[in-house]
Amino acid sequence: MATFQSGGLTLAYDDIEPSGAAAAGAVLLAHGFATSRAENWRRLGWYGAFERKGYRVVAMDMRGHGESDKPHDPAAYGRDELVGDLVRLLDHLGLGRVDLMGYSMGARLSLQMALAHPDRVANLMVGGVGGRMFEPPKSPAPAMTMAEAMRAADPETVPDKTMKGFRLFADQQGEDRLALAAFTEGRGAAPAPDELAAIAAPTLVVAGARDEMAGDPQALADIIPGAKAVTLPACDHFSAIPHALYKAAVFDFLEGWLE
Repeated sequence: MATFQSGGLTLAYDDIEPSGAAAAGAVLLAHGFATSRAENWRRLGWYGAFERKGYRVVAMDMRGHGESDKPHDPAAYGRDELVGDLVRLLDHLGLGRVDLMGYSMGARLSLQMALAHPDRVANLMVGGVGGRMFEPPKSPAPAMTMAEAMRAADPETVPDKTMKGFRLFADQQGEDRLALAAFTEGRGAAPAPDELAAIAAPTLVVAGARDEMAGDPQALADIIPGAKAVTLPACDHFSAIPHALYKAAVFDFLEGWLE
């Protein structure tokens, strides 16, 4: 396991060089909430897909996840700290401008990185996000927050099916639930539409047609100049990630074939 230091924490990462043909470039992968680089990207086939295309694959476990350090203080999970981890990994590896791909929580961080560090992002691919990002909080407020769901002694007491799904997944993965609770309390709000309009990198937005968390990917793509959107039929937030059509959309986009 390779590690580097970022903001006083030890973070784990993979750096896989392509074999054989000349490299197509480097791609940095940012995983979703309550998962890890191994689960989100390696097991679901993304490492292999990028390797076969000649890409150098770089992926880290976000702080609070996987094999990285897991502080329990929400102050450790501010937006600047999380985006800073991604940039410091590139600096650690001597990488300048890369293709950046994130899913769900990792997609939001990828959008923020494209805004804060446009010189480091050649192409931007975000999945599991869409128009729901801009919807106001539900009224009345949910009976339990994600942080409370992570701290609950019994997952069966979590009333919201989506939060319960994340809680059960975190348990299955053996994640530190107190760190995940702190993560949700510290990460801050998503970028506003007027902020996203400043993204300069070519952008792809992908979400499943049944992804109630993301909503319509076209609604997000319409805000980012020149962005393209792909909707994956019959996929929800979790089944979209490994789907062959998702991979096809990403490589069509990178290779200039996506209309």
